[in-house]
Amino acid sequence: MKEGKVVLVTGATGKVGQNFIRRFVADPAWQDAKIRAFCHNRLLEEGERLEVVRGSMAERGDVARAVAGTTHVVHLATCKETPADIMDVAIKGMFWLLEECRESPSFEQFILIGGDAGMGHFVYPHPVPVTEAQKHSAYPGCYALSKVLEEVMLEQYYIQYDFNGCCLRAPWIMEKDDFKFALSFGEDVFGGPRWRDLVGAERADAYVASGAVPVMLDPAGEPVLRNFVHVEDLAEAVMAALDCPGARQQLFNICMDEPVDYREMAKYLYVTRGLPGVDIKTESHRTWLDNSKAKFLLGWRPQYDLEKLIDAAWEYERAEDDPRKIWYPG
Repeated sequence: MKEGKVVLVTGATGKVGQNFIRRFVADPAWQDAKIRAFCHNRLLEEGERLEVVRGSMAERGDVARAVAGTTHVVHLATCKETPADIMDVAIKGMFWLLEECRESPSFEQFILIGGDAGMGHFVYPHPVPVTEAQKHSAYPGCYALSKVLEEVMLEQYYIQYDFNGCCLRAPWIMEKDDFKFALSFGEDVFGGPRWRDLVGAERADAYVASGAVPVMLDPAGEPVLRNFVHVEDLAEAVMAALDCPGARQQLFNICMDEPVDYREMAKYLYVTRGLPGVDIKTESHRTWLDNSKAKFLLGWRPQYDLEKLIDAAWEYERAEDDPRKIWYPG
């Protein structure tokens, strides 16, 4: 019975938060439960099962109001490369969340959405698949460091307080046409690398005209393997972890069964859409996140593979009132 359950979602207005909330309210098993969205700059529209609490992750009083009476926390709020904000929002904010949860009589479970930035994703060589047992290796910058600190903090709460939590570690999260524009040579590129900067403006303009896609190569000239997860698969993983006994105090890699092979990606786009591939040598490395543990303990299976990821991105038609935007502050 889920009656009386209240799930707090931080970072609720982001792509993961909104997709999770839609998935949650549609689940018959949780039809008697409610969502509380903790919002900062942006707000969601309240409804019969959705309550909004506005405040800052950095303020304990705001966090206390958000946590009060909740049973579960799905922690999504974070920052990117914003040194002035990241320690207050990502680290102090998570500390306040954990403190309020462990002191709350209604608290049952904490779910952290982590990131493979804490493992260095393709910045460092990974000669074997990355499992949950591998040590952290943040790449330079404050964002990757924050992902390491979040995971370590949660692990220590297991030891200090026998805290019921789990971490779902995700790589780059795709939705809608994100993957298509992650491969753009234009100014409309989504995320990085910025392929235009690597080849120069003149060549980039020619590639845009032909619809070419980049084939990212590692220093040895081999096609890079890079990990992705579709937001729908990640939302499904959160649902699988909620109230799951096997999730208790565990870390899970949540990703596609296989990373994207840039050579295979280019072949598929050429065969299906006639788009040429362009080899681009980079300093990036091949890496493979292993998701076996999540399959075993959560019973979760990703639905997106390379072909479905490509087809979904190229077939998506984005509305004029739905711009692609990256929000850095949490």
